[in-house]
Amino acid sequence: MNAATAFKVLTAPQWTDFERERVFRGAPVDIADGYIHLSAADQLEATLEKHFAGQSGLVVAEVDLAALGDALRWEEARGGALFPHLYGELPMTAVIGVTRRD
Repeated sequence: MNAATAFKVLTAPQWTDFERERVFRGAPVDIADGYIHLSAADQLEATLEKHFAGQSGLVVAEVDLAALGDALRWEEARGGALFPHLYGELPMTAVIGVTRRD
């Protein structure tokens, strides 16, 4: 894949912690799976529908993939599609945009 950015969906409390700590170590599902789940632009809406339906106060962080270096891997996931997975912490410095989804 050659996307320049991907997206991380966070709950309001996760975003508050991320802003305070300047690094995101993962949601419970990320920690359980061993990497931080990201979504490409064309995967974002399906991710929101599948994993965050009915939730309010969500924050969608746009991530500069070049800033993640070798810790980023594109791997097969839902439906055989390649998804960006971050094997490491997400630094706030890699976030280039934020959208609130209420």
